[in-house]
Amino acid sequence: MPQLITAEDAAKLVKSGMWLDYGFGATQTEAFDKALAARVHELSDVKVRSCLTSRPRAFQEADPEGAHVFSASWHFSGYDRRQFDAGRCSYIPLNLGEWPDLYRRFVERVDIAVFQVCPKDADGNYNFSISASYMRALVEKADVVIVEVNPALPYCLGPDNAVHESEVDFVIEVPALPPAELPSAVSSEVDLAIARLVAAEIRDGDCLQLGIGGLPNAVGRAVAGAGVRDLGVHTEMMVEGLVDLVKNGAATGARKQIDVGKAVYAFAIGTADIYAALDRNSAFEARQVDHTNLPAAVARNHNVCSVNSTGQMDLQGQAASEADGYRHFSGTGGQLGFVRAAYESQGGRSFLCMPSTYEKHGVRKSRVVAGLAPGTAVTVPRTDVMHVVTEYGMVCLKALSVPERAKAMISIAHPDFREELEREAYAKGLIPKHYF
Repeated sequence: MPQLITAEDAAKLVKSGMWLDYGFGATQTEAFDKALAARVHELSDVKVRSCLTSRPRAFQEADPEGAHVFSASWHFSGYDRRQFDAGRCSYIPLNLGEWPDLYRRFVERVDIAVFQVCPKDADGNYNFSISASYMRALVEKADVVIVEVNPALPYCLGPDNAVHESEVDFVIEVPALPPAELPSAVSSEVDLAIARLVAAEIRDGDCLQLGIGGLPNAVGRAVAGAGVRDLGVHTEMMVEGLVDLVKNGAATGARKQIDVGKAVYAFAIGTADIYAALDRNSAFEARQVDHTNLPAAVARNHNVCSVNSTGQMDLQGQAASEADGYRHFSGTGGQLGFVRAAYESQGGRSFLCMPSTYEKHGVRKSRVVAGLAPGTAVTVPRTDVMHVVTEYGMVCLKALSVPERAKAMISIAHPDFREELEREAYAKGLIPKHYF
C-alpha cells in the first residue's frame, strides 16, 4: 500500500543528479513542484522530463539561470518554448507512437515519477485522467512513483488509463484544482477557406484525426456542416472539433474496423467543455499512444483521414512543423505517424494544411519556400507527403517528380510570391532549364 506523504517530505526524496519525470500536460505535479522549488538551490544536476507544460513550473521560476535543475521536453508548449529560448529547456525528438517503447527500451532511468491522478476508485486504481499517452510505461520504468490526488480532474474511461495502488509508493493529497485550460483556438478567414477544401474530401464513414489549432477546428466545423455521417475518430489529441462531431451524432464510429463505436484518443488539453465531455463518457476511450499513433495500429481502420497544420514547406514537399532554423517551437508529435498511417490505411488520405503567408516584424512572407532555412528540422519528409492545402488550393504530391512538385507547390502559394518562387526553382535546378 502507498504511504501518505506531504509534498515537502516528498521533495526531500530528490537528490542531486536524479532524473525526475513530471508526466504530461495538464496533469503535471503542482504541490510537489512548489516544494521542490523551495529547496532547488540545495541541489545540482537534477533533470526533469515532461511534456506540454500547461502551467509555469515553480522549480524553473526559482532557478532562472537553470543552474540547478534542467528541463527536457517531449513536446513544447508555449511555456516550454520560452524556457528553451532562455536556455533552460531542451527538446527530446520522438515519433509519439513510439513513446511507451522509448521508456521501456531506451530511457536510461526515471528515479522519481510524480504526476496528478483522479481519486482512487473501488478497485484501487488511480485514473490518469486526460493524460493516458505514455503513463503506463512511465509507471513501469520509475524507481519511485508519487501521485498527487486531485479531485477536480475528469475521469477518462479506457482499458490502460490507470495505475493500481500496488504500483504507487507515495500519495500526496491536494486541494481540488481544475486542470489548466487551453482556450478555444480562433479560426481565421484563411483557416475557414482551407477547411472548406478539406471538408469537401471527407466522406461518410471516414475515420478522422485532427491536429491542434484554429485550422483543424475549422475543418471539424466544416465537416459537421457538410452533413457527413458515421464518421470515426482515432486521434492523439481530443480537440473541440472532434468532440462536437461526437456530440452532434456525426461521429458514431459505427464503420470503424477497431474500437467500433468509440472515439479513441491519447490525451486532451483544451477547454473545460472538452474535459466535461470526456468525464466518465463511454463514447470516448483514452488509450496509450502505441495504440492511438503507431501507423500499424491506426491503419487497421479503413479510410483514415489525417488533417494537420504545418508551418512551412519547400518546393520539393518537405514539411517543417516544429522548428524555424535552429529555433525549436513545438515537436514532431504524431504528425509523421498519422501521415504514414493514412497512407497505409485502405482508402486513407492525409492533408497538411497551412495559410500561404505569415507576418514577421510587419513583413509578409511566404510559407511556401524554395528551400528550408539551415538547421530546420523536417517533420514530414517529401516521400511521405500526400495532399497539401492552402487557401489557394489543394495538390497531391504523391508520384510527382521534383519539377512537378515544384510547379504544384508554386500553384498554391500566394500569388504575390509565385514568380519569385519559380525563378528560384529554375535557379536551383529544381525545375530544369528545358522542362516543359
